[in-house]
Order: sequence, then C-alpha cells, then structure tokens
Amino acid sequence: MASKETSEKSGRLKQIRLAYQMTKKSDKKVGLVVAAWGLGIFGVFLAIGFLIDHYIILGILGLLFGLVAAAFVFGRRAEKAVLGDMEGTPGAAAAVLQSLRRGWVITPAVAVTRNQDIVHRAVGQAGIVLVGEGQPSRVANLLAAEKRKMSKIADGVVVTDIIVGDGEGQVPLRKLQGKLVKLPRTMSKAQVATVNDRLRALGGLMDNMPLPKGPMPKGSRMPRGPRR
Repeated sequence: MASKETSEKSGRLKQIRLAYQMTKKSDKKVGLVVAAWGLGIFGVFLAIGFLIDHYIILGILGLLFGLVAAAFVFGRRAEKAVLGDMEGTPGAAAAVLQSLRRGWVITPAVAVTRNQDIVHRAVGQAGIVLVGEGQPSRVANLLAAEKRKMSKIADGVVVTDIIVGDGEGQVPLRKLQGKLVKLPRTMSKAQVATVNDRLRALGGLMDNMPLPKGPMPKGSRMPRGPRR
C-alpha cells in the first residue's frame, strides 16, 4: 500500500516537472512569476501576522494561500503556453472545444476540405455553434454552407459561427472556450437533447474518416472528403 502511494506521488511529481519543462520552453519567466506570487502572498500574510502578533497562524495561512496562488498562476500560464504551441495547427480548435465542461456535445470535423479547412460543431444551451479553422475566406464559405444545413435540420435554433484566428472579427484560439461559455442561453436541456438527436443522424466526417484525435502535425494533409 505504501509503495503504491509512493508510486502515485512520484507519478504526479513527474507530471508537474514535465508540465513545467514544456511551459518554460515558450514562457521563460514562468518560474520567477510563479515564485513571486507564492512568496509575495506568504510575505504579506507573515507581515500582517507580526503586526497583530499572530505570525505563526498567519504564516501557516500565508503558506497555504501562497501555494494555491502559485498553482493557479502556473496552471494558467501552462495552459497559455500549450495553446500558443497549438495555434495554427489543424484540429487545435477541436482539442479546445473538447475540453469544455459538461453541457456541450462536440462533433469534430463536420466539414473538411483537402486544404485543411475544418468546421467543428458544438451543441449546448447557447444553441448550435460552428467553429471554423483554416484560410478565412474558404472557411467562411464552408461555415455558410454548414449553417444553411443546420438551419434546415434544426429550424428555430440559434446557429452561431466562429472563425478561429487573430484577424478582425475572428476569435483567437486562447479565447475560444471563453467565447462559447459567455454565449447567451437560448435552449433548455430538454431542447438541447432533442437537437442532438436530430443531428446525431447526420454524424460527422470523423465517423467515417481515420482522422487522429486532437491537433494534427503542422504540414500534414487532411484525408480527402466530399468536395465542398
């Protein structure tokens, strides 16, 4: 039992170390920033403790809050670094969508072109959200065609289209999840289930194509699908 717990702790430490090493490649100051937050909060609590003559209790609290703050800051910077590495990679938007919390049904690659333009579908209480990634003008046409299809199948349901990118009117990959979460709710959970039942019959290209999960390596080609 003890050896199992030791093994689990060792595994967690390896994961943390690996995450730190990967983050540091693109965020050179991550160690300094995380340490500054942790030590800064600990220092504030300790200073207050000396002022009111309760430095032991507040020192312990400061240590705990400092560790929590350091973990939170590291998590956010690690996430930002990972998204930065994924940006511009085909399939990156699908990976971000699939990390959404409960309440969304994600169907990657409902429309694909041989030029690596892709449309993913997310269904939740905000309605149907179509997320496109690739060359903006081609993706816009792909999204328009998919939006017309959704409007016929799910009449009356709000359909929102998003192009991932840093251009005007586009949503950066790092802000994609937040964009969906902030969309106004227009359907009940029962309505979401009904819409998903209708769309499930359509499936997606992922059902019939040997596409890898998550982002694809840069420079790779999409399998050929129906012409769009």
